[in-house]
Formats: sequence, structure tokens, C-alpha cells
Amino acid sequence: MEINNSRILITGGSSGIGKETAKQFIQKGAQVVITGRDENKLKLVATEIGAIPLLFDISDLNSINEMAAAALALLDGKIDVLINNAGIGVFPKLGEITVEDLQSVYATNVFGLTLLTQEIVKTFKTQNYGNIINIGSSASLKGFVGGSVYAASKFAVRGMTQSWQAELRKFNIRVSIVNPSEVATAFAAEDRKEREEMPNKLGSEEIAHSIVSVLEMRDKGFIQELNVWATNPF
Repeated sequence: MEINNSRILITGGSSGIGKETAKQFIQKGAQVVITGRDENKLKLVATEIGAIPLLFDISDLNSINEMAAAALALLDGKIDVLINNAGIGVFPKLGEITVEDLQSVYATNVFGLTLLTQEIVKTFKTQNYGNIINIGSSASLKGFVGGSVYAASKFAVRGMTQSWQAELRKFNIRVSIVNPSEVATAFAAEDRKEREEMPNKLGSEEIAHSIVSVLEMRDKGFIQELNVWATNPF
């Protein structure tokens, strides 16, 4: 697709992968709406990179329809790309898992993601065109110690991605999943502060580059799944 003059919605766009992805798209001439839960941070980042802010907690499932409509209105009723980036994680081992752990992670990573996509797809179908990028994880492919809740949520996203690929191709809607290995961001940090760039870990820049590259392929083809790993993580 042509990035210049495209309209893009990125959830969780006020930090980390979402922020860097929005920045790279804007530099290529796209109009980008970013969502976030922290109003001050969201506005500061939007001003910094030239994005359009939308205060939105995707885990508030009752607000999904309203927020989807608000995002579309900010993009003048048209949208080319939805990037489902918002995500959280908790990492209790079996025997320590609570109902609250499951509900909080699934509300954001699975339920909110699904319901928002469902709303945006209505516009994609009307247009007979659209792109969906789901941000998975290496945990979408393999579990790990303490990963029962988080990895299961990302396995769910991978399964939904494959189902949507089967359902939406006839509408010229491309659906892809990008699976990063560990990225040095604020994800899972209790203070939500960005981590410093690390020489042996991926940064947001690599994942944003991957997302942009997936979308820049001509519309006649699409990449189903992309796994991104650090070259030498040791």
C-alpha cells in the first residue's frame, strides 16, 4: 500500500512500539490516530510526533463502539490500517494464577482487541479494502515459565489472526501478525517507564520498521506472519 496520505489507527500508541510505529508512519506522510490511557502522556506524545490523540482504554469493553466511531471521525470516516498494539502482561506461575490476572490480560489483549477490530472491519468491508496488523509475540509461538496467562492470550491473538485471514481475504482486507521477541520498552515495567536501549535486545525501531515494511508490500499480496528476533541476545 501507499503510506503517504493513508489513515491509520494505532492502539497503545503513546509509548514503545506504538509510538515508534506512529512516528515512522507520520514521517512517511500518513495521518495517524494513537490511543492511550494516560491523558497527559498521550497528548505530549501526540504533540511530539504529530499524531492525533484519542483517550481510550481498550479494556473498557462497553466503550469500544463509541471509541471506534470517534477514531473514524478523527480520520474523516476512512481508514486504511488498524494496528492492534495495546497489550499488557502478568506472569504468575501455575498455582499462583488468579481470576483477576486472567480477566485483566484478556480484557485488553483479546476481548478489547477483538471487539475494536470487529467495529473497524465494518468500514473496511464497505471500502472493500483495509489492513489489520496484530502485534503478537514470540510467546504466540511457544510458552515459557510464568507464561500461562500472557502466552495464552497471544496464542489466542494468533488463532484469531488466522481466522480473520480466512474470513476477510475476499473483501481485500489483509490481516497479518508480527511476533517480536523481547523488546526493550515499558511493557511489564511496574513504573511504566521506557527501558533504555539494550545492545542485545530488540528496540521499538526494529518492530516499527517491520510493521511498515509489511504494509508497504503491494496490495496484491500480504505477509501472514512475521517473527522478529534479536540477532545475538546473549
